[in-house]
Amino acid sequence: MPYMLLIVEPVGQRAERTPEEGRQAYASMTQFAGGLTERGLLLGCNSLTSDASGVRVQVRAGRRDLLDGPFAEAKEMIGGYFLLDCATQDEAIAIAAECPAAAWCTVEVREVGPCFL
Repeated sequence: MPYMLLIVEPVGQRAERTPEEGRQAYASMTQFAGGLTERGLLLGCNSLTSDASGVRVQVRAGRRDLLDGPFAEAKEMIGGYFLLDCATQDEAIAIAAECPAAAWCTVEVREVGPCFL
């Protein structure tokens, strides 16, 4: 069953790190992903750039509205994700607890499924 681990981090947290701290955080996440691959659980993963380079898109009544980041009202941003193939939600939660980012972010566990459920 596919589960998504969303890495939810405070906006601006990355800017507070030194370059060395950033490299160490990235290395720990890369090592975590490698372990998931070895266990046959990882379907995909990526880090996302800051919301400062993001754009929000809405279409209402045929009119397209764009809002460039950073998004002032946002306190958190999705910093990345891991897409896993787990047998149960409990397994996905256990893996989320192993994620290095859980020490400096929130790791949200969501089952992948159709939007109508």
